[in-house]
Amino acid sequence: MKKLQLTSSHWGTYRVETLGGKITNLLDFEEDSDPSPIGKGMLDTQEDSCRISSPMVRKSWLDKGFKSDRALRGKDPFIKIDWDEASELVSNELSRIKNFYGNQAIYGGSYGWASAGRFHHAQSQLHRFLNCIGGYTSSKHTYSFAAAEAIVPHILGSFRDFLDTCTSWSSIRRDTKLFVCFGGIPLKNGQISQGGTGNHYQKSNLNKSINEGIEFVNISPIRSDLSDHSSVQWISIRPNTDTALMLALAHTLYSEDLYDKKFIKKYTTGFDNFLPYLLGKNDGIVKSAQWASQITDIDAQSIIFLARKMSENRTMISLSWSLTRQDHGEQPIWAGIMLACMLGQIGLSGGGFGFGYSATNYIGGDFTVLPCQSLPQGENSVKSFIPVARISEMLLKPNKEFHFNGKKYHYPEIKLMYWAGGNPFHHHQDLNRLLKGWERLDTIISHEWCWNSLAKYSDIVLPCTTPLEREDIGMTPRDPYVISMAKAKEPFENSLNDFEIFTKIAEKLGLKSKFTGNRSELEWQKWLYKQTKENAGSAGIKIPSYEVFRSKKWFKLPSPKKGTIMLESFREDPEKNSLQTPSGKIEIFSSTVANFCYEDCPGHPTWMEPVEWLGGEIKSFPLHLISNQPKTKLHSQLDHGSHSRAHKINGREPVKINPTDARKRGIKNGEIVRLFNTRGSCLAGAIIDKNIRTGVVQISTGAWYDRSRKTGEETMCVHGNPNVLTIDKGTSNLGQGPSAHSCLIEIERYQNSPEELKAFSPPEII
Repeated sequence: MKKLQLTSSHWGTYRVETLGGKITNLLDFEEDSDPSPIGKGMLDTQEDSCRISSPMVRKSWLDKGFKSDRALRGKDPFIKIDWDEASELVSNELSRIKNFYGNQAIYGGSYGWASAGRFHHAQSQLHRFLNCIGGYTSSKHTYSFAAAEAIVPHILGSFRDFLDTCTSWSSIRRDTKLFVCFGGIPLKNGQISQGGTGNHYQKSNLNKSINEGIEFVNISPIRSDLSDHSSVQWISIRPNTDTALMLALAHTLYSEDLYDKKFIKKYTTGFDNFLPYLLGKNDGIVKSAQWASQITDIDAQSIIFLARKMSENRTMISLSWSLTRQDHGEQPIWAGIMLACMLGQIGLSGGGFGFGYSATNYIGGDFTVLPCQSLPQGENSVKSFIPVARISEMLLKPNKEFHFNGKKYHYPEIKLMYWAGGNPFHHHQDLNRLLKGWERLDTIISHEWCWNSLAKYSDIVLPCTTPLEREDIGMTPRDPYVISMAKAKEPFENSLNDFEIFTKIAEKLGLKSKFTGNRSELEWQKWLYKQTKENAGSAGIKIPSYEVFRSKKWFKLPSPKKGTIMLESFREDPEKNSLQTPSGKIEIFSSTVANFCYEDCPGHPTWMEPVEWLGGEIKSFPLHLISNQPKTKLHSQLDHGSHSRAHKINGREPVKINPTDARKRGIKNGEIVRLFNTRGSCLAGAIIDKNIRTGVVQISTGAWYDRSRKTGEETMCVHGNPNVLTIDKGTSNLGQGPSAHSCLIEIERYQNSPEELKAFSPPEII
C-alpha cells in the first residue's frame, strides 16, 4: 500500500511517496508556488551504483597506515570493512594524532549543507564530536561571501544581522521605482535556502515587481542573471569592474550636487576622508564617468544617465554575493553601501541596498524569525583556525604567517582532515594545487553517502544516510515553515547517520556518554523542539506542542504585520539605535581598516585592478571565466541525479560562449571544447549564447571532479569542473575570501576523442 510522507531539503519541501519500503515518487509540497525540480534528483540516486554500501579503506592506507603512498589517493582500490573495524581504525588514528601532534593537527572540515534537518546537521555533529576529543583547527567565514563577512562589520557593525533582514519584497513592490542590480537577481540561485524552505517566492515577487512597473537594471556580463523581460535594461559590464562603476556613479552624484548631504552628515562618518580619493586629489585620477568608461567598457553618458535616474527615484541597490568572490571582493560591497548613502534612502521603504536578492530563497522574505535551538557543539579548546578558502595554503605552507582582519596568525600543521557535510573538490579553487596539499596529509576521513570526489580521495570513508533515511525536524530562522521530516526508507545497506557513526567512534575512545549526552537521536530531537518552543514563547511566538507537531507533520508561522525595512530603526533614531561600529554610524571611511595598513584593502572604497581581468596585461588568455552557481543542483549535490544529467552535453558540464567568440575559434553548438590556462584545463559542452558578453564564458560549478587518466593530461578535469582553472588567492589580507571570479582562460575545440567519464563510477572495491 502506498504511503505519503513529508521531508524538507535545502531546495524545497516534498511529499514522499513510498511502496513496500521503496521510494516511488517525490511530489511537490502543496504550499510551494514555484517548486524546484532539483529535489527530484533524490529519486534515482538513493540506491544507484554511486551509493557507498559499507565502511571503506583505501588499500594502501589499510596496508601501511599513515605511511601509505599518498599519491595513490584517487587511484587506489578500496577495501570493504565492518563498522567495528572502521571505528577502531578511526579512534586509533585520532588518538595517534592527538598524542604526537596535538589536537591542532586535526582539521574539522564541513560546510553545513549536507541536510536541512536540525539534528542531523553534519557540521554540528562533527564539531560536537571533535570538541569532545579535545578540539580541532576550525575555519572562519564562507565561500559564499567571505569578503563581505570581513568588511561589512567595519562598515555597518555586523554582516549577518543585515543579510537576514534585507528589505522585504513587499516594501520593494510598494515603493521602489528603480531597482539596480549589481550581479543581477539570478532566480536559479533562489531555488535554494539553507535549512529548508516551504515556498519559493523569489520568482513570483520579481515578476510581480516587473509587471507593476518597477524599472530593473541588470549590471552583469550575463543577461540571464536577471529576467529577460523586455522592460529590463541590461548593462553588459566588463567582469570585476563594478567598483569602478560605483565610484563613477558617486562622482556624478557629487559633481552634479545630486547627493543627500543631510543623510551623509547625520548617518555616516568618513565621507570627507573618502572625497579626496573620489576627486583624484591624492592620486591625480578623478573617478569620473569618463575614467570608469575605460575600465568598465560602459559608455560614459550611460553612467551619468544612470546616476541621475538613481537620484530622481526611490532606488534599491542589490549587491550580489558573487561580487565578493573576486580579487578585492571587499570593495564592491563597500562601494555599493557608500553609493546608497549618497542617495540617502537607506532605512526608507523600497530604498537603500540589499545583499543578494535571490541569492537564496529567504532574502527579502516577510517571515517571523523563529529562535531555533541548535545542537550544542561544546567548546573548542584549540584556538588555531584558517579563513575557509585558505585550505591549500595551510597544507602547503604550515607555520607560515598570514594576515586576517587586522591580525597576524600562523597556519597550523595539519596531519589529519575529517570531513562530514562538505566537498572541497567543489568549493575550493585551483584543484591541482589542492591535490598537492592533499598529499601532505597523513590521513583523510570522510562521511559520504555516494562516491563523489571527496570520497574517492579519502583514506577512510564512512557511509552516511541521506535525509530520506532518517527522521528529523526541518526548521530554520530563515523560513516560516517547520516540517516533520519522516524516515521514508531504511538506510542503504550498512550506512549509518552521522550521530550513530560518531557514537561508535566515541565509544571506542571512552567518550560515548560525553558525545551523546545520554540521549538517543529521538530524545535529542524532542529536546531541540522543546528548547525552541521555550525560546519562541519568550519572544511572544506560539508554536504547537511536540506531539501535535509530529501528528500534523508541518505548520507555518504567521507573517509579521509589517514588512522588513533594513536599517529603518537606525534611520528613525541613529543615537538610540546606533550601529555597532566605532562611530555608531555607517563608516564610509574606516579608521580601523585604514590602521591595518593593508595595501590591498585601504580605509575606504577603492578601485584596484584584479590579478586577472580583461583590462589587464595578460593577453595570452583573452576570455574571462565566470564560474557561477548551478541551476540543476545545489553546489555539487545531486550532480549524478537525473535532473542534472539531463542538462549536460555529452555528459559534460555546459559552457556558454558568445557567438562572436565561438566563431573566432571555429566552435559550434554542442561540440566538446577544452577550457585551459596555466593552472589546468577541463572539457565542457559548448552552448553558443548571444546573451553573454563577448570576451566572457560561463560554466557553472558543481560537476564532480574527474581527473584525466591520460599521461600528460593529469591536470585536466574531463567532466567540466571549472575549479581546475580558478585562482587560489585571497581577496585581500582583510577578508582572505575566494577570488574564483577573477580568472582568465582560453577555449578551443577538443580535437581528441573525449576520455571516458568516471565521475559517477565507483572506484575498484575489494
